[in-house]
Amino acid sequence: MSLMREGIVPAVPAPVPAPEGAQPLPVSLTDDELQLLAEIATGVTTDVAARRLELSARTLRRRLRAICDQLGVNTPIEAVVWAARKQLI
Repeated sequence: MSLMREGIVPAVPAPVPAPEGAQPLPVSLTDDELQLLAEIATGVTTDVAARRLELSARTLRRRLRAICDQLGVNTPIEAVVWAARKQLI
């Protein structure tokens, strides 16, 4: 019997850890991406942030998702925390 027919969604495999001694790939964000994260860090909604940055809300959400993917995080808040820890915002 198929898992999908039973309503069970297969688990996503855990990421494979980097080999010992391997250097993580450097991540660099553009000024626009950092500005977007700084705006989100103020606590405003995505709609307000989009207006302030003169973007559509959909474009802002798409860019946030791309930033999250690039940083390897799951949420925009995690991306903001990452940037803050690196003292980029």
